[in-house]
Amino acid sequence: MPGSIVVGYDASPGARAALDQALELAAAFGDRLIIGFGVAPPAPVGEEVRAHRQALRDHAEKMTAEALERAQGSGVDVEVALVEDRASSALVSLAAENDARMIVVGSYGERPVKGAILGSTPHKLLHLAERPVLVVPAV
Repeated sequence: MPGSIVVGYDASPGARAALDQALELAAAFGDRLIIGFGVAPPAPVGEEVRAHRQALRDHAEKMTAEALERAQGSGVDVEVALVEDRASSALVSLAAENDARMIVVGSYGERPVKGAILGSTPHKLLHLAERPVLVVPAV
């Protein structure tokens, strides 16, 4: 039975590699691909927050449009989802809401200790996600 795959996309080399891998997997399984992006707004403090929030959303729309364009023509049913949350939480939520087969993300290639200390999205997902996480290295 067809399902879905969630891929995190931020236009980095790792995200591009993750998108390519997710498209390949979605095509092989006959799954729908959901391109996810967490738009984490800052805590409300003043009027400039509204402008900052809009700038984040505009940036997210631009990056995910690039991913959608890359995915079109692949024969895979693709959609974009912008979630008002941090990247790792947004991807976990999207995967749960869509009963995704897996979450696919790219890696910047940082060392494991650095990822653990700084809190990289792949590292967080490995601890938060209740479904498989595929981490694809940047090419």
